Amino acid sequence: MYSEKVMDHFTNPRNMGEIENPSGVGTVGNAKCGDIMRIYLDIDENQVIRECTFKTFGCGAAVATSSMATELVKGKTIEEALKVTNKAVMEALDGLPPVKVHCSLLAEEAIHAALWDYAQKNKIEIQGLKKPKTDIHEEEEGEEEEY
Repeated sequence: MYSEKVMDHFTNPRNMGEIENPSGVGTVGNAKCGDIMRIYLDIDENQVIRECTFKTFGCGAAVATSSMATELVKGKTIEEALKVTNKAVMEALDGLPPVKVHCSLLAEEAIHAALWDYAQKNKIEIQGLKKPKTDIHEEEEGEEEEY
């Protein structure tokens, strides 16, 4: 059962689409379920995220977590955005069913991938940012029940 917030972000997604000439783009997938999430960032000279959009191919929970993730990082500094975890995305959506937790992992990893891309383009290091995965399937092995 999905929360009202999940349903709202699925039926009325925020910040859907691409950013022309983005500061960073992160694409992450899950080979197990077929979801693919791409996050676009527009970051200003003070390292504040001016704009954050997404394109997601996947289930309703993947769309909802993408939408919420963009809302959570917009207006934040890079350091603040780096602290947006899958748990924060799930809490902001009032929870997800256990078999859909991987969608929030996609959102967290896609944000990190977009920040990684930004850092690479600008030849900077972002404290605490590790090279992102392109497929979260390995990370979730054993954490979820089969579906």
